[in-house]
Amino acid sequence: MILLAEKEIPSVSIIVPTYNEKDNIPELIKNIFSIVKKDKFDLEIVIVDDNSPDGTGDVASELAKKYPLQLVSRPGKSGLSSAVLDGMKIAKGDIIGVMDGDLSHDPVIIPKMIDAIARQKNELVVGSRYIKGGKIENWPLSRRIISWVAVVIAFPFTGVKDRTSGYFFFKRHILDGVTLDPKGFKIGLEIMVKGNYKRWKEIPYTFRNRTTGRSKMNFGEIKHYLSQLRGYIFHKKRLAVKD
Repeated sequence: MILLAEKEIPSVSIIVPTYNEKDNIPELIKNIFSIVKKDKFDLEIVIVDDNSPDGTGDVASELAKKYPLQLVSRPGKSGLSSAVLDGMKIAKGDIIGVMDGDLSHDPVIIPKMIDAIARQKNELVVGSRYIKGGKIENWPLSRRIISWVAVVIAFPFTGVKDRTSGYFFFKRHILDGVTLDPKGFKIGLEIMVKGNYKRWKEIPYTFRNRTTGRSKMNFGEIKHYLSQLRGYIFHKKRLAVKD
């Protein structure tokens, strides 16, 4: 395991699971590398594509010629959680980030999230829609209600306010010896509940609804989420300290 020295540049891998995101990925990658400075962070992007029929994998391959980017091409649609786990297998960074490929996660807070781990000694940092300064734009009322209910019913399992956030960074070592369930799409909650971390922080951001492509939310994912929560019933609530 790589340990970060006081003046060492943090090594970071951001995992981006994709399915039919060819129109969004170029803008996302460009935005990330315009915000994250090379002299401060050793950054790579890991695209995990589930054989997108729109050619997302081909677009990612072209981007890899210009940016430090690795592509994992999977044979079929296997889900977000397993995509993150597959991305971690080839990720080089000591700090792992996870974000969506649909431009809903604003990369402007990435330097703050990395700094909160590398220099402020947090081990888990969550991009939060539900603390002061965070908000959601352009969501219909039905999506807001579903999200609010999902957050509320996960209260017994973690102190993180945005318990369903898909935008988070963590030190790789917090998953040492931890078994994660690759089903469903709330891998962030799984890490919040099971991860071996002692200090965590939430950073507010504005979540923007996708402008192209289709949302991955469906009834099947809701069923997976409820099943996920049932599996935490006998798991001890995370007692880590909030920064």
